[in-house]
Amino acid sequence: MIPIIPVAAVAPAPTSAASSGLVAPPPLALYVHWPWCVKKCPYCDFNSHESGGVVDDELERAYLAALIADIEAALPQIWNRPVISVFIGGGTPSLMRAETADALLAAIRMRLPLHPGAEVTLEANPGTAEAAKFAAFRAAGVTRLSIGVQSFADDKLAALGRIHDSAEARRAIEMAQRNFERVNLDLMYALPQQTLEQAEQDIATASASGVGHISAYHLTLEPNTPFHHAPPPLPDDDLAADMQEMVEGRLAAAGFGHYETSAFARGADQRCQHNLNYWTFGDYLGIGAGAHGKLSNHETIWREARHRNPRAYLAGAARGDFISTRRNISRADLPGEFMMNALRLNDGFPPGLFTERTGLPLAAIEESALAARREGLLETVDGHVRPTPRGRRFLNRLLAGFLPEAGA
Repeated sequence: MIPIIPVAAVAPAPTSAASSGLVAPPPLALYVHWPWCVKKCPYCDFNSHESGGVVDDELERAYLAALIADIEAALPQIWNRPVISVFIGGGTPSLMRAETADALLAAIRMRLPLHPGAEVTLEANPGTAEAAKFAAFRAAGVTRLSIGVQSFADDKLAALGRIHDSAEARRAIEMAQRNFERVNLDLMYALPQQTLEQAEQDIATASASGVGHISAYHLTLEPNTPFHHAPPPLPDDDLAADMQEMVEGRLAAAGFGHYETSAFARGADQRCQHNLNYWTFGDYLGIGAGAHGKLSNHETIWREARHRNPRAYLAGAARGDFISTRRNISRADLPGEFMMNALRLNDGFPPGLFTERTGLPLAAIEESALAARREGLLETVDGHVRPTPRGRRFLNRLLAGFLPEAGA
């Protein structure tokens, strides 16, 4: 039997993560959080706060100033490292004024060395779509728009608490395509009382729209959401599995490559580079209310989070205090953290990437990888360690084998 990881690649384990260290920090991305939305959806557990569609001018200016100060405070941690992508998420970032987006991106370019051709994504809600604003976002430097459509069926949109209808979704897509070469649509399936045929119609409409990227997610009932406290009638597990298979089959037939658990792209150039950096355990600086980051130097890898409430974040900014928590990732946790990301990729990862991004030898995951192979969850193909079709179907089970308690 061919081992899951070539034996020749396995080196003796160091006594600590610091004693091995990273040869060089990995690629760096920037995440910017916009915390306001028009209305909080009942399934949403993101850090978003209802604004009624309008953010006060003074509040928006103060938040922009805080974001810029946040970058400046973080510069010693990332000094002179090129930024490969910027992602402005939320909330609903398309609520921000076009001049705010322009000032934000100008401030980023002035303070951080953006990589030539860096991907700059902004999330948009069809209910906040305006042709002039989309054009202004493009002029400001946004290169990719991600639209939260979720469904093209009006009854399903109402059940999800969305503020737009299907006609507004179609108009937003058309406006986006007039201004951006790269457009993503977010869709969900296994919606309240959804049939297989209804889910298939959503996928058919999305794939026929001409966009280059579709993210298709199974609706989940997240803790501390209205849907979790009062669950709507959802498809059973068997029907939800049929929907997942349908999504994968229909998008493959339409020319979309399935490159990550929920991500489909028409060609490698349409893949989300920002998310790929997450999944390959790259670094990212997160700024804004509740933003999370993962950063490295030659000896340490750590995670940090900003103050979650926008008012608390602004109050912290006034003191020069942006970070609510920071923790070093222990040597015991690093294998699980890496694999939780990398095994979301259908093509997996080259074994050397594990050592490159964690500073640990492959011996740290050899035993768990062999156990996963014996269960038919993991395989090595063309030099990449990747989930099998069974491993993709039971991804949580596969990932659990790399957590510290699994090897205890």
